[in-house]
Order: sequence, then C-alpha cells, then structure tokens
Amino acid sequence: MVQEKNKQLKSLNTFGISCYADQYIEFTGADDLYHIFSRNLPEQWQVLSGGSNILFTGNYKGTLLHPTDNSIEIIEDTPHDVLIRTGAGTVWDDFVLYCVEHELSGAENLSYIPGYTGAAPVQNIGAYGSEAKDIIETVEIFDLSKLSTRNLTKEECAFGYRDSIFKNALKGKAIVTNVFFRLHKIFTPNLSYSNLEERVTALGNISLQNVRKAVIDTRKEKLPDPKKIGNGGSFFKNPVVAPEIAETLQRQYPDMPVYQTANGVKIPAGWLIDKAGWKGYRRGDAGVHTKQALVLVNYANASGQDILTLATDIRNDILQKFGIVITPEINIL
Repeated sequence: MVQEKNKQLKSLNTFGISCYADQYIEFTGADDLYHIFSRNLPEQWQVLSGGSNILFTGNYKGTLLHPTDNSIEIIEDTPHDVLIRTGAGTVWDDFVLYCVEHELSGAENLSYIPGYTGAAPVQNIGAYGSEAKDIIETVEIFDLSKLSTRNLTKEECAFGYRDSIFKNALKGKAIVTNVFFRLHKIFTPNLSYSNLEERVTALGNISLQNVRKAVIDTRKEKLPDPKKIGNGGSFFKNPVVAPEIAETLQRQYPDMPVYQTANGVKIPAGWLIDKAGWKGYRRGDAGVHTKQALVLVNYANASGQDILTLATDIRNDILQKFGIVITPEINIL
C-alpha cells in the first residue's frame, strides 16, 4: 500500500492541473480500505481514479485514495452471456477491449472513454446511445459505516443520466471496490446514435470490432487527447427541459437538435455553447476546444480556478441567452 504526503497531482488528473494533496494512498481492495479507515483518517477524503472527470481548483486538503486492482475475471459463463468482475483500478477501455477481443457484446459503444471501471457506476458513463447501467449487474462497495463490503444491485444503484446513488445517498459513505458486468455472446448492435451506423458500414461490415473502431475514430476526431491538451472530457451535462421550453426555443432556433427522453427534452449543451459563440474561445491558457464546445481545455499552465471561472462565465451566458441552466458533469474539488 503506497502512501505519500504532499503529493503532486499534475500527472494524476487529465486537466494537467498542478496542485498538491496533503496525503495520497493507493489501495488494492477492501483489506487496505479497512486498514485505512480503521485508523484516524482525516475527515476530508476523496477517491481519485483515472483523474479524467475531476477539476482541482486548488491544493487538496485531505487524503486522496487511488485504486490499483486492475484485474479482469470471468466468474460466470452461460451459453448466452458471461458475468465479468473488474477491479476498481481497471482502465475502462482495457475492459472494453477485453470484451471485444472475446466477442462479448454490450460495451463496444463505450470505447475509448477515459477513466477506471470503478468510476463507471458512480458517473453512469455513457456515449453513442449506451450507458454503463446497461451492462452493470452489481457493484461491490466498501461500506464505511460497517467497514466491510456489500453488493448493490443495478436497481439499488439508482442510475440516472450521469447520476447514481454514489453521487447522492452514498456520497462519502461508500467506495467502489469491484464492478460486475453482464456481457452477451450474441452481438446485437446499437447503431441508433447520429451517423454511427453509416460510419460502421463504411468500415466493411457491422461487427463488434468495427463498432469499436468507428466509436474510437469519432471520439478522436471530436475530442482532444489529454496527453496533448489538458481536459476532463465533457464539462457540462446535456440539459433536459420541459417540452414547451424546447418548442419555444426551436421556433427561435430551427437548427437546434432535440432528443425526447422519459423526463423531457434533452438539448445538447455543446450546441448551446457553440451557438452562444464560445467554441474555440481562449482566455490565457484556459479555453473551449475548437472542435467540441462541450470540452474545456488547459492549453498549458491554466489553474483549476481559471477553468472554473471560464465555466461559470459560460454557464451564466447560456442562462441569459437561452434561459437554460447547464450543470457541470465534472467533479469540482
């Protein structure tokens, strides 16, 4: 169990923000967590996984816990599907690649999303018409009130759009240690999102491998590589508004894309930000990506506060111009 004080975090967050944590501890699983939390741990703590969905706005005055169990294991195999356990420290795209290489369907649309599998249920990550909840069966957590593990069913996780029980009732009360995914041996492609079917067909045939390649190619075209330009992926959630609000806006902006959901009409936050004129905007080393307005970037040495100030200005402008509140998808510390 690695433990460091005054840990530099620049290489541990994809925004590339230079800051420090009072204490940094790597953990493998429940035994390490029991050892950590049965001692006099500071009240302030946070799990830091792949660092891809987090913005540090200053030094972290507490303890950061980093999962390192990157194991992938088939624990149940039936004629139709398999149940896979992944450690919370497994790189998400390594898991997706494993599934595709083993001809297991369900995760391919979620290719190339940064981060670890342990963060997938917390955020209920999603892309190209799929969400993590579609393949999650159970989530093993370390319950801080009992200092022991227990499993939550998919229903108990209360998944929503980029949301889960881990952001609400269990926030600060549980840590994900393992995630169990149900994958299918029969390939049923999900190509409903945008022009995904067209891109997959252009590769030759509709297969697991080509769906993954099409998704990766699309993401690479639209999203900046954190190794080259610091960013945390999509900064804002897509707002869901009442149908009458969407209708009013569409009369004013006929080109505005809308998506019907069970809870209302979803409007792409990226479209709103682009329409408001922020796409490609730069203020010092903080900016909005030139190809995807939903992504805020650190060109070199922006501070977390620089990024947050820019995000706040964008949020206020969207509210003024469209009457819509957009909220961060990024975890801001």
